[in-house]
Amino acid sequence: MASSKSSLAILLCLTLAALSNVVLEAEARAFFVFGDSLVDNGNNNYLATSARADAPPYGIDYPTHRPTGRFSNGYNIPDLISQAIGEEATLPYLSPYLTGEKLLVGANFASAGVGILNDTGVQFVNIIRITQQMQYFEQYQKRVSDIVGPEEAQRLVNQALTLITLGGNDFVNNYYLVPFSARSRQFALPDYVVYLISEYRKVLTRLYELGLRRVLVTGTGPLGCVPAELAQHSGDGNCAPDLQRAASLFNPQLQAMIDSLNSEIGSNVFIGANIRQTNIDFISNPGRYGFVTSKVACCGQGPYNGLGLCTRLSNVCRNRDVYAFWDAFHPSERANRIIVQQILTGSSNYMSPMNLSTIMALDAAANV
Repeated sequence: MASSKSSLAILLCLTLAALSNVVLEAEARAFFVFGDSLVDNGNNNYLATSARADAPPYGIDYPTHRPTGRFSNGYNIPDLISQAIGEEATLPYLSPYLTGEKLLVGANFASAGVGILNDTGVQFVNIIRITQQMQYFEQYQKRVSDIVGPEEAQRLVNQALTLITLGGNDFVNNYYLVPFSARSRQFALPDYVVYLISEYRKVLTRLYELGLRRVLVTGTGPLGCVPAELAQHSGDGNCAPDLQRAASLFNPQLQAMIDSLNSEIGSNVFIGANIRQTNIDFISNPGRYGFVTSKVACCGQGPYNGLGLCTRLSNVCRNRDVYAFWDAFHPSERANRIIVQQILTGSSNYMSPMNLSTIMALDAAANV
């Protein structure tokens, strides 16, 4: 009898544990990522393109100490957001391991080199342009629907968190790529920015049509201050003025467009994450954030380590935590952590209309 009761108790515990796991899985929030190299976590590894980060010393501080396709010495922004919200990191959409239950975690569709415009990054040839990223997302939804059914798939998408990062390449790898580029001959800079914003609005509207209801939209970053631009366009170490002007025009118009879209929808679907402001903080005063430099990249060659690619033959700093930039264009993992902390808890100087912690609290209360 005692044995029977013991067995029953064990069975009950196992049943409760199983039910608990089901509840946890049901409450887990999917995470989707769209955009460029700042948020690509390995899609370009599967493409015949020069825009890739799948060789050392990339990944030197990742847990495996191996390159993953992230343009970082370790974790990138999507990784750190996943950790902050207590979710498993998403896999690249092109990864052969993104199957079954892994699909329910979400997916990363980002591809290094892309922009808002489809002609941005043509020099990289085979990259996943933003239109293709959204087509892959439609394909993703069909795959999830086959696993959990259309209603549950729709719920997963509607309740998901999304991050999109675009715009920088439309200036660096398009408008200012070469002197007298096709786009610079077509548009004066202020008109080009207006055109970009109008095209970006179409992208965000499409994400909403596809069911996404919480979308973090980042700014461009301080384009003229990255080591690559200092190496090519700065004789005195000051940020390149043309690219800084581009960012200063783009970001306010991006936020205005987000506000307009939210007003039109009648809900705060899109959240502006002013990454440019965050980067300027530790670029203008690196010592305050524990950096020894915000001008010289950890990995590279030439002035400011800003020329060429980050490879085995590059200069590589010993302590990555004291460098704001990992390579010629991309923040170090520690800088990414500062950026994500501002996304989580930042004031209205950084996040509008609210930060991610507020979003998570509001959404949790709504789903009780």
